[in-house]
Amino acid sequence: MKLKFVDQQYQMDAVNSIVNIFEGCEIKNSLFTIDASQESNNSLNLEGEGISYFTGHANKVSIDDFTMLENVQHIQEENDIQRTKSLENKNFTVEMETGTGKTYVYTKTILELNKRYGFTKFIIVVPSIAIKEGVNSSLKATEEHFKEKYDNVVYNYFVYDSNHLERIRDFATSTNIEIMIINIDAFRKSFTDPEKENKANLIHRESDRLSGYKPIDLIKSTSPIVIIDEPQSVDGTKKSKEAIASLNPLCTLRYSATHKELYNLMYRLTPVDAYQENLVKHIEVASVTSNEASAKPYVKLMSVSDKGKTYSARLEIYVNNKKTGVIDKRIVTVKTRDDLWEVSNEVDYYKDSGYIVDNIDCFKDEESISFSNGEYLNIGETIGNVDDSVIKRSQIRQTIELHLNKELHYIKKGIKVLSLFFIDEVAKYRDYEREDEKGDYAIWFENEYNRLIQLPKYRALREKYADKISLDAEKVHDGYFSKDGKGRVKNSTGDGVSKDDETTYQLIMKDKEQLLSFDEPIRFIFSHSALKEGWDNPNVFQVCTLIETKDTMTKRQKVGRGLRICVNQDGERVLENKYNVLSVIANESYKEFASTLQKELESDNFKFGIIEPISFTGICMKQADGMTYELTQEDSQQIFNYLVENEYMTTKGKINSKYHTDKHEGIFNLPDKFESYTAKVMKRIDNLIKEIEVKDVSRKIPVKINKEVQLSPEFESLWNKIKQKTVYTVNMDIEKLKEQAIEQIRLMPRIKEDRIDSQITKVDINKQGVKDAGHQIRELNVVYEFEKPSYPDFIRRLQDATQLLRKTIIEIIAKSGRLSEFYVNPEEFIKQVSKIMLAIKKENLTEGIKYQKVNEYYEQVLIFNDEELYGYSERNVLEVDSNKNIYDHVIYDSVVERDFAIDAENDDDVVLYAKLPSAFKIDTPIGAYNPDWALVLNTENGEKLYFVAETKGTENINDLKGSEKKKILCGRKHFEVIDSGIQYEVVKELKGLRKS
Repeated sequence: MKLKFVDQQYQMDAVNSIVNIFEGCEIKNSLFTIDASQESNNSLNLEGEGISYFTGHANKVSIDDFTMLENVQHIQEENDIQRTKSLENKNFTVEMETGTGKTYVYTKTILELNKRYGFTKFIIVVPSIAIKEGVNSSLKATEEHFKEKYDNVVYNYFVYDSNHLERIRDFATSTNIEIMIINIDAFRKSFTDPEKENKANLIHRESDRLSGYKPIDLIKSTSPIVIIDEPQSVDGTKKSKEAIASLNPLCTLRYSATHKELYNLMYRLTPVDAYQENLVKHIEVASVTSNEASAKPYVKLMSVSDKGKTYSARLEIYVNNKKTGVIDKRIVTVKTRDDLWEVSNEVDYYKDSGYIVDNIDCFKDEESISFSNGEYLNIGETIGNVDDSVIKRSQIRQTIELHLNKELHYIKKGIKVLSLFFIDEVAKYRDYEREDEKGDYAIWFENEYNRLIQLPKYRALREKYADKISLDAEKVHDGYFSKDGKGRVKNSTGDGVSKDDETTYQLIMKDKEQLLSFDEPIRFIFSHSALKEGWDNPNVFQVCTLIETKDTMTKRQKVGRGLRICVNQDGERVLENKYNVLSVIANESYKEFASTLQKELESDNFKFGIIEPISFTGICMKQADGMTYELTQEDSQQIFNYLVENEYMTTKGKINSKYHTDKHEGIFNLPDKFESYTAKVMKRIDNLIKEIEVKDVSRKIPVKINKEVQLSPEFESLWNKIKQKTVYTVNMDIEKLKEQAIEQIRLMPRIKEDRIDSQITKVDINKQGVKDAGHQIRELNVVYEFEKPSYPDFIRRLQDATQLLRKTIIEIIAKSGRLSEFYVNPEEFIKQVSKIMLAIKKENLTEGIKYQKVNEYYEQVLIFNDEELYGYSERNVLEVDSNKNIYDHVIYDSVVERDFAIDAENDDDVVLYAKLPSAFKIDTPIGAYNPDWALVLNTENGEKLYFVAETKGTENINDLKGSEKKKILCGRKHFEVIDSGIQYEVVKELKGLRKS
């Protein structure tokens, strides 16, 4: 199989955020010569001089720094990012959450930069062998896709190898796109040990194979665009920064999910953005822990601390809740001489048993605690716990069971399910002291797998898919570890810098697509820390952490291996949310896992629940004059200041309780200047203070079809009334569109010619340092004479952008009276006009829509089924006891929906109601529309009324934002044309239907 790739809007936004930095740059060929007299057979001869040389080709930028800075600030404004004041040595940052395709994004960025500006030399710098292999594999996987997208453009990519320095000459002299992948250690070490003669330094040494040149000199002559993959691991030291600078980059592009330094942030896709927009799998946690209080003391050392005057330790112990009499595990803080009997509120297990803290050791790698009875614990170790092997074997069993449950359903969709185990020690999987070389984990896995696969519930898996998937326990799992010189697997640090590590990546990185195929029996992967970064697979659905105390991998690294959206056997992404759930099987509680993951995200510079001064930038509102206005960064700063001054928020951007109180009572308002934006500002605040939702497997509830209701005459009658399909046509009022476009183009801001500005800055030197004491900007119209611009076919360009007829566009431009400004600044004119036309077209698109019935119907068996349908108790699922609903539970998306379901359940006049599944979709010009409910109600005279209802926080659809409102209008027209006796209504609560 081959993975298939499609352009996604967020990826295009990330690409354009870099490419548009060079807006206005012309394609220019920059040449340099390389003396190659020692290799005349392969060189060109300069006529009359007898000099052999190579012609090198370099990147060249033709716009000045001021124009580039203007472009940067404009992009940042568009992306709701705080504008920077300098180019910071032309370092530009893209922040993208793990699993959202940053390698794809920067590969596409390379091709776009070449297409638009002619840049040809690119270097991808990586921190480890893992990422090096991952990048190389990604370039291979996407090559066919990108060549189709870019007219078979020739581009070469290679991994730097000091044994093949001739590739550096090819890199420098080629006129094609050249992409070199290089590990930072390949050219950093000479900065730390210039005398050391080893291959890592060959890049800085003169080479006979390059006519006496140093490879680094040829590289720097090309002025490459340097792309740093995971810069927090590449250039975090002074020596690393010097090494990057030695490449003489035209600019440096930095891509990661976890930046430590944000130079010129251009695009940001946060973990919450990716999670909420379903760009990655959702996460659920299966906790395998022992919580039963046994008749013996329990103590677990969580951490130690040397803060303050004395050492302290955090212990998990049994604690007596004296109000309820319940003993459960809690984390407490203790110091030397503390008695656990007293700390635990007199739990008998600790009485007279010598659990008095004798010593706490905080030295690095020796953190421990000892008690007066001689008991001793290192961090993570436990006294009185259930046997650790029982816990881990249970984790393995839980992983296999979750895996097989998904396999039953996913194979029908062509999705191969993979599970990944992270283990603490390779010997527990591969034990060379045993005859069969199987470690405990391998033995436990095969025993549990053989037992589970024989269960009756998996009969269909055994019978139907035995020809496609091997069910042999020995064949379905394998280990991916580093190997030593004898070919034996070994533990790895996971840093990915040693030669032994390469064996791991050659096995798993290069066979990613093979792993996705049903023809490959391996579905369970065991790994040490070697897979902590640089590798992931879209079909990893379970991540099991069989890790003990000294765990060097973060939870974010583990989860990151399985976040990508899954693919089927055709290599196509499967977007349905029900298939994109990552189960984490952890040997800790759900709360511990979620808490640690959130702390890791916060340590990676992501701030939960924080409002920033630019948070309200870009909010749009149509004003009384008919024009739509956007809040600028300056407006956002004023709103931020107002919230702080009125105690709705702290100076650090944390929302106070006063905001929630005033919002609930309906008295929250912004100053007069921004009053019309109040509702949208509140919505932005509410979105920003959301946190990632990690679901708890223990609360996962299967939702099943209520067959009695499904087969009832009431449901059959309801289904016959809503099953009709329709298609739509759009008859737009072109005259109205033209009038609106003419008016808005006439009122758009004046198009200005290109200019050069001068910024004069006053310097204030005081005890706080060198500060900007204020500046002013002046236009300098006579310092530089711009070349006469070329004039593109702007009518064709506007046609391509808007899909409007040529004559329509010509009429709009002519009547707007603004055509002369095209000749002032052609590109700015096209950009502003196309933006206006597209916005107006979208506004008018649904007004002229017409639906008509077709000879097609929704299939009940596809719409109403319970395959992989789950909810989570106390979160989004409501248990129903009556025979009114087609399911035994209602999965709701909001409090309004939950309350609607409760009212329907308790109302005697409701004969039947059903939450319409997401598969019930009505086509509209702005995306598929899924109504909320279908209902049957009794009337006072005994007749039945049939409804399709949309539940919103308001019954006035004019209060809804554009796309929501337009989809509802389309839904109404769809049901009107069906004319089957169905009433379609938008309501806030059930009683709203009675008014209809």
